[in-house]
Amino acid sequence: MKVHYQEGQHAGIFQNDNTRPPDETQVFPLLSLKGKTAIVTGGGDGFGLAIAEAFAEAGAAVAIWYNTNNNAIDKAAQISETYKIPCKAYQVNVTDEEAVRIAVDASIKDLGGYLDVFVANAGISWYTGNIIDSNTDHFKNIIDVNVLSVYYAAKAAGNHFRRQKIEGTDLNDEKVTGYRHGSFIITSSMAATTQLMPQYLTPYAASKAALNQFTRSLAGEWIQFARVNSVSAGYVLTPLTAPAPELMLEAWKGRVPMGRLGKVSEIKAAYLYLASDASSYTTGSDLVLDGGYTCF
Repeated sequence: MKVHYQEGQHAGIFQNDNTRPPDETQVFPLLSLKGKTAIVTGGGDGFGLAIAEAFAEAGAAVAIWYNTNNNAIDKAAQISETYKIPCKAYQVNVTDEEAVRIAVDASIKDLGGYLDVFVANAGISWYTGNIIDSNTDHFKNIIDVNVLSVYYAAKAAGNHFRRQKIEGTDLNDEKVTGYRHGSFIITSSMAATTQLMPQYLTPYAASKAALNQFTRSLAGEWIQFARVNSVSAGYVLTPLTAPAPELMLEAWKGRVPMGRLGKVSEIKAAYLYLASDASSYTTGSDLVLDGGYTCF
């Protein structure tokens, strides 16, 4: 049975057996990324670096994208040496659509010609207070980095996911075997669904809320060839939260039921789950990892 709700090239098509489950049923093999490839944006530090390390530990070849953090080059080399997998760093301006497209193609070429996982993790926070007294350019910048960069990445990575599934070929026109679907993972935030206190974060929260809806909508659009999910973390110790004064850190802890900030090591497993076949029936979802903040 097929249901066409719109005619033309943009038609959404839902049909029986649109996807198939993995043959493996044991948990640990399902979590393996051996033989798979991944691109992680914002990979020079924080979430991105932890995600890249988790993927490498699980066996994936990884491309790390960074903007200004040149330490990513050494980090990629260390990951490659530690886990004995290909890992390379690429300097990419994620707010430039053409640069993103070129970098996706270059990364995939170096990874062997195909792509299994893309993590749109690059993002910035809001440090300029209330919107009345802020510079509008700052708002435009946060939309560029947090939202438009994900759109650019989705277009570029989605082309490869679709070709690999529908046409069965990789970037080099070689036949792709054993490919079921791609995985596109977006780093969102609990700010997308709840008010954070005591700081002012209206533009940041708005950008993350957009990503949550983007996740749900794109999941339906890509149902035939890729899964799309997001991860919404709470207060975690990263370079983004590092500038916060001690008084604010204490205020954050007081609002988190667990009474502390999280560590990136407590977050990366969620990305591994969404990247792997363990989440083969998971799409359009947002995993919230916030120490209980949004429970109340």
